[in-house]
Amino acid sequence: MTEKLVLAVVGLGFGAAFVPIYRSHPSIGRVIIVDADPTRSAQIGLRFGIPAEDCRTDISQVLDDAAVDAVHILTPVPSHTELTVRVMQAGKHCACAVPMATSLEDIDLILQTQQQYGVNYMMMETSVYGREYFELAAAYSSGELGTITLYRGFHVQNLDGFPTYWQGYPPMHYLTHALSPILNLLDTHPVTVSARGSGILTDERRSGDFNNPFPCEVGIFTLAGSSAIADITMAFFQTGRSYIEGFDIYGDRGGLEWSRNHDGPLTRYAMSGPTPPGTDNSWGHVGRGNTVTTSVLEPQDVVDTLTPELRPFTHSGSVRLPGMPAPTRVEAHHGGSHPHLVNEFVNSIVDAREPHVGTVRAAQWSAAGIVAHESALRGGVELEVPTYL
Repeated sequence: MTEKLVLAVVGLGFGAAFVPIYRSHPSIGRVIIVDADPTRSAQIGLRFGIPAEDCRTDISQVLDDAAVDAVHILTPVPSHTELTVRVMQAGKHCACAVPMATSLEDIDLILQTQQQYGVNYMMMETSVYGREYFELAAAYSSGELGTITLYRGFHVQNLDGFPTYWQGYPPMHYLTHALSPILNLLDTHPVTVSARGSGILTDERRSGDFNNPFPCEVGIFTLAGSSAIADITMAFFQTGRSYIEGFDIYGDRGGLEWSRNHDGPLTRYAMSGPTPPGTDNSWGHVGRGNTVTTSVLEPQDVVDTLTPELRPFTHSGSVRLPGMPAPTRVEAHHGGSHPHLVNEFVNSIVDAREPHVGTVRAAQWSAAGIVAHESALRGGVELEVPTYL
């Protein structure tokens, strides 16, 4: 493909951060923005130098536009399936924020639609493109961790005050950030899950009309081709902890733990083996246990796969692109993953290939949470997670 792409960003809350990244990608010639709030659309357009005619308020205005090649959906979760299907039915490539869907039936619908229309679909999973994940992948590939023994993923975020469509939301339906790193690392998928709800969701937090009585859910997943389990904790209400979204992982040689303050260095553990007879270990016991050293690991931005234009977006800073009236600060949330997501989606279109988190991976990663919530509703019964090929 030699002509530059025309791409639409739909949903300008969280989505606004992606506008300058797309504008900076060398394969993107034009960015259109869409938000139901005309004031927001106009303001974001002015901030990032988008012409007024490309600031729109209805997704139909881009689906009916033959010039638009691709659409990135960043709207509320309940709209993901409908909009994804509409985008692909319009013959346009589709990227969508997580999760892919919140029912197995909707996952099947998206899979069928993508196969029918032959366009690209990518679930924009941040957790496998953040700097912390890149450090994990490097440690694992080097043999530093050894064979994985245990993975713990977690996402705690109290959603009081969030819009109604979040109130009562089943935590496991949003587990992809917490579970995807181990699935991606081992190139595996969940086989079974047993999950339990923890706590009782108060009545005033159930206004979102979800079938969910739990503020917190915990699931144990078995993984194809691995003896390790994934222990996932998801909590969206009534859990007295500041926001954290990350993982701890342990192998037979070492481990990595996420910062307890969420933003900060990883803790690295290196286990050298059994304590030699006649020597003291760290507990002062002669010849017992293992020698474990602890160090701090500051995750570094990984930019070698990015063009020079995209590299600055891995960290927070100011940007001023042609047409912008003034420099604007852009934050780099989710471990600096956003330019990597943009790059993978755009390059998959240019190269006419499947994105890394295409339909099959997105279906597998999203279905895991759907089945986990069903298990919790049924008191922890172990259920099989569908396999998608």
